Amino acid sequence: MDVAIAGSHGLIGSALVADLLARGDTVRRLVRRGAAPSDPDGDTAAPGIRDVPWDPRTGELDPATLEGVDAVVNLAGAGIGDHRWSAAYKQTLLGSRTTTTSLLARTVARLDDPPVLVNSSAVGAYGSRKDEVLTETSTRGDDFLAGLVKAWENATSPASDAGARVVWLRSGLVLAPSGGALGKLLPLLRLGLGGPLGSGRQWWSWITLTDEVAAIRHVIGADVDGPVNAVAPEPTTNRELTRALAGALHRPAVLAVPRFALRIAVGQFAGDLVASQRVVPGVLSRTGFTWTHATPQDAARWVVETNEVSAPR
Repeated sequence: MDVAIAGSHGLIGSALVADLLARGDTVRRLVRRGAAPSDPDGDTAAPGIRDVPWDPRTGELDPATLEGVDAVVNLAGAGIGDHRWSAAYKQTLLGSRTTTTSLLARTVARLDDPPVLVNSSAVGAYGSRKDEVLTETSTRGDDFLAGLVKAWENATSPASDAGARVVWLRSGLVLAPSGGALGKLLPLLRLGLGGPLGSGRQWWSWITLTDEVAAIRHVIGADVDGPVNAVAPEPTTNRELTRALAGALHRPAVLAVPRFALRIAVGQFAGDLVASQRVVPGVLSRTGFTWTHATPQDAARWVVETNEVSAPR
């Protein structure tokens, strides 16, 4: 399989590149004009990797560089939790997604044999819905993140209009041994200082990095299009997930973090941390996807054990 990837140096992108190469696949990494082509370790491009120059700001991407690929995977976009949501950063979040997605979609549309476009998305599409069970057919929410996701997904329309198969991979919280949603929580839990966020009763729909990568591979080959919820089979409350992680660390998880403290610490993003999204993976289940980490206990053990093995001694 030959896969082009935008956002190949991020948490998910790096894991996806490594997984594809291990399987003997070929990877074309889209790299910004002026960026030095390199692998995640800083060396020249490894065997099986081809670096493709592009510049979403100027609309530069030669369609010939994507000829023959089986799939284009778009993981590009500024981090949701990297900064406070000022008016300027909200525009950065939006522009970093719609500009890159639109360029990729237009380029895919120009190819004689358009590949599948797997476009990163988020369960934020549904907004905060309390205990409502949310599937791929559920209506969209009406908050900032839901609007962001709508614009992000709509930017793929040139590809679908040209007949390409387009998948919107609506991911939940991606759990990994380092970085991602747990980057700041794990150290606190390890010290016995972590606990539920807000009431802890909000539903958190999550997926491990291992299963996120597997889901991307799955939708490349499966006969699916449109929204696909990339989440574990059973949603979990924030309290349950935190307890599972603390249990794997053999630490207590009793120090709840009140909403006002979250607001002080991270600003408007606090609303997303206490949002309740009970999302289920209807399409993945229906098309035979198998999870490696299906329960919060499975995920917690993997996160903690992998983190301990990889930690510097």
